[in-house]
Amino acid sequence: MARTRTASHKAQGTAARYRKLQSRRAQADRRRPPVEAEKPMQAGARPYPVPPLPRQHQRKPGQESRLDPPPMYEAPYYKGSFKLLDKVALITGGDSGIGRAVAVLFAREGADVAIVHLDEPEDAEITRRAVEAEGRRCLVIAGDVAKRAFCFEAVQRTLKELGGLDVLVNNAAFQLHVSRFEDLAEEQFDRTLKTNLYGYFHMAQAAVPHLKPGSAIVNNGSVTGLQGSKFLLDYSMTKGGIHAFTRSLAGHLVPRGIRVNAVAPGPVWTPLNPADKEAGDVSKFGADVPMKRPAQPEEIAPAFVFLASPQCSSYITGEILPVIGGYGE
Repeated sequence: MARTRTASHKAQGTAARYRKLQSRRAQADRRRPPVEAEKPMQAGARPYPVPPLPRQHQRKPGQESRLDPPPMYEAPYYKGSFKLLDKVALITGGDSGIGRAVAVLFAREGADVAIVHLDEPEDAEITRRAVEAEGRRCLVIAGDVAKRAFCFEAVQRTLKELGGLDVLVNNAAFQLHVSRFEDLAEEQFDRTLKTNLYGYFHMAQAAVPHLKPGSAIVNNGSVTGLQGSKFLLDYSMTKGGIHAFTRSLAGHLVPRGIRVNAVAPGPVWTPLNPADKEAGDVSKFGADVPMKRPAQPEEIAPAFVFLASPQCSSYITGEILPVIGGYGE
């Protein structure tokens, strides 16, 4: 009985200490309330646009030259240091958005670049001029990555005209929202899978026989592949598939000395979303992440440089690198 009373007394003492800590915490919170972000976070070398963004909508596949404000891809404060000197990179969806920013930084790091685009010659020409302004060659190839024959043709043209292939960046994507699951048409489902999964598979299979030890494949995944997205069911499914494909192919290619990784971006200001969302939703794009704004393409591109460069990531393969504007919301 005495032991029971002693144990009970100790438990009461512990509970009292809990209440004392609680009281102190309440006093501290009243003195200094939690810091809440009132404005979108600006932690880059230059300020970036914040919501509300101009209301706008585009017909697919979308055109970067018509976006307001123009996506920021030049990365003027990024200084190259020969991380990809004399490499050859093939980038799908390289005409705009993340693909264009990656092409520019790859060139600044010393690589010649081939870009694949669907049907945006004006955007592709801007990318070509930007790459050449960095002192490197740029090959522009138009076609649909969902077509297996085209993917093999694109790789062969890159080999022939640029003299080799060291880095493949799978980036081209199709995205279209659906408000109700039962309205997700099989035609849309097929197009999303054909572009986002088949396209990555075809390009990788075309490229791998020509990649040497030290080469790299960098796939563009998505935060939706990590967290899901209730209105992007088919798109999110493909992005999760890309993450699994990345890890699986990475293990498969270790004996050949080829690294495979992925970047998983959060909201990024590119033509992909204004060519899907309604104008009112576009104006709020990116406001719901902790940084309260979408990324600009030049903020995502250094992650691709990091994963492509043997100087930076020679011991990294099979990883999914999230660049999503923070956690905790």
